[in-house]
Amino acid sequence: MDWYYYIAIGAILSQLLFLLQTYNNYRYAQAKYQKKRLWQALRAVLIVPCKGLDADFQNNITSFFNQDYKNYLLWFVVGDESDPAYSELTKLKNQLSHTSKAKDVQIFIAGKSQSCSQKIHNLLYCYERIGNDIEVLAFADSDACVRSDWLSHLVYPLRQPKNGVATGYRWFIPKKNNLATLALSAVNAKIVQLLGNTRFNQAWGGSMAICVDVFRRLGIDKIWSKALSDDLSLSTAVKKAGMKVAFVPACLVATYESTTWSKLFEFTRRQFLITRIYAPKTWWFGLCSSVYSVLGIWGAAALAIYAAKIQHPNLDLFVSVPVVFFVNQLGRAILRQRTAEKLLENERRAMRATCLADILGCWLWSLLLLFYIISSAFGRTIVWRNIRYKLLGPTEIIVLDPKT
Repeated sequence: MDWYYYIAIGAILSQLLFLLQTYNNYRYAQAKYQKKRLWQALRAVLIVPCKGLDADFQNNITSFFNQDYKNYLLWFVVGDESDPAYSELTKLKNQLSHTSKAKDVQIFIAGKSQSCSQKIHNLLYCYERIGNDIEVLAFADSDACVRSDWLSHLVYPLRQPKNGVATGYRWFIPKKNNLATLALSAVNAKIVQLLGNTRFNQAWGGSMAICVDVFRRLGIDKIWSKALSDDLSLSTAVKKAGMKVAFVPACLVATYESTTWSKLFEFTRRQFLITRIYAPKTWWFGLCSSVYSVLGIWGAAALAIYAAKIQHPNLDLFVSVPVVFFVNQLGRAILRQRTAEKLLENERRAMRATCLADILGCWLWSLLLLFYIISSAFGRTIVWRNIRYKLLGPTEIIVLDPKT
């Protein structure tokens, strides 16, 4: 048997394994998302850092007031009183506090950060003010809209000591069906499909929770004091301690967004650059798998065309490789979209365009994803919420002047 037989068979088997992994994640989400989580024994504080008014800000914030959890405090935090989010939060607090199950609702002003990202500075400001009765720290982003049982599902895995942190993730739903926004949703969806009952999970700061004793034992407050990323630095510490990052399918949250190509480039480059600094193994895995995926279709297709041109006797084998790669990408796109339809059932109508775009353009989004990952290989400066940062390392950043 010629050497290229082994390469072709290995490539085909790898694609079947990738498809199987996505299917297992799909089954895991199906099995978990509809279960009732009535266990609410732990007293939790839900901390929501805010900066500016996100799309659907009022609906997002209202969803945090409407949590069906009997034992939680709801704290919002801004960096400055002049932030437009502050006045809107004050208004919503006055309107919604009396109907919320939250035992306490506060709006804090944290001041300007000096040694870490503004978001982390805001989170630590709240952490320093929790009482001895608080057992769980839950975090959410202001651009997320969550279901009423979100907090119950998020806290539930923490009853098991092996789970160091519980996390959901975001699913972008377009407020405008322009191509850049559809691309944002599709590229993000390719990340979501990796989450399941696996050791490859990473926490996402917009929907995560951790027990206070674990937070203190791992020294997360000290790690965060010089960090930019709240979630990746926390994930690294949890895994180093031998604990798991537990993905909670019911905590996949809707994020309503409309973007442009320039904003999409800034966002995706920032996400992958942060990953390169805080989780280099994950970044390299993403780069290598993206290169492999692109070459598997386009490189193998070029070889198949050449084989046809020279009338190679094993043309069928050469043709089968790009076909299997394409079918794998198509199958994974269908599975991740079916997962989102189940987990975000109320958003099905709004997701129709992104579903079609992801499935029909699965071959295109792999190219785009590779481009964004490669772009993050260069430089260490990012802009996040109009603040410019330079990442010197996982525990060393420089807060530069705000972007004008």
